[in-house]
Amino acid sequence: MNYEGAKKYILNKLEKELDPRLTYHSLSHTLDVLESAIRLAELEKLPAKDVMLLKTACLFHDSGMLVTYKGHEEASIEICRQTLPAFNYNEEDTKKVCLMIRTTKLPQGAIDINEKILCDADLDYLGRPDFFMIAHRLKYEWDVLDIIPTTLQKWYQIQRDFLLNHRYFTASAINLRQAFKMENLKQIEFICNHEK
Repeated sequence: MNYEGAKKYILNKLEKELDPRLTYHSLSHTLDVLESAIRLAELEKLPAKDVMLLKTACLFHDSGMLVTYKGHEEASIEICRQTLPAFNYNEEDTKKVCLMIRTTKLPQGAIDINEKILCDADLDYLGRPDFFMIAHRLKYEWDVLDIIPTTLQKWYQIQRDFLLNHRYFTASAINLRQAFKMENLKQIEFICNHEK
């Protein structure tokens, strides 16, 4: 398995070919998810082979954005199927990476520990101080791409509902991020209650 080769290939492709209007689903997001997943994998004591597959899934999880916005997870899976064998990923390993990516589709449906870590890493920012900055990148992306154009008031309501319904899967993510996620939720609820 040539992880470094696959990493170099997909990061180069994302850097050169992603629509610059993707201010949330960007190269920066991919690298953020990778960093978060590595931290969680260490805390969850994931075996080395699983870590390698998890890191691969992180790198490719939004690669489908190169092809489509809606249903990008399935497009990402197709890119994995076409790309990973060239980097000596066998059929079983490719399938595991694809299954991990599929679970990031909202609402997330993680079952095994690898899937849980990827899902938690994908939404790690919900429980961080940079939540509002990152969330507004998503709003801007939705606006400029005409995905879900929305007022700022409606946006905060969407964010409130999303945070209320979101849950971290791993004990490590809960310990690291849950308390701050609830602080972010309190701020959003304050905004929503005072905009009326």
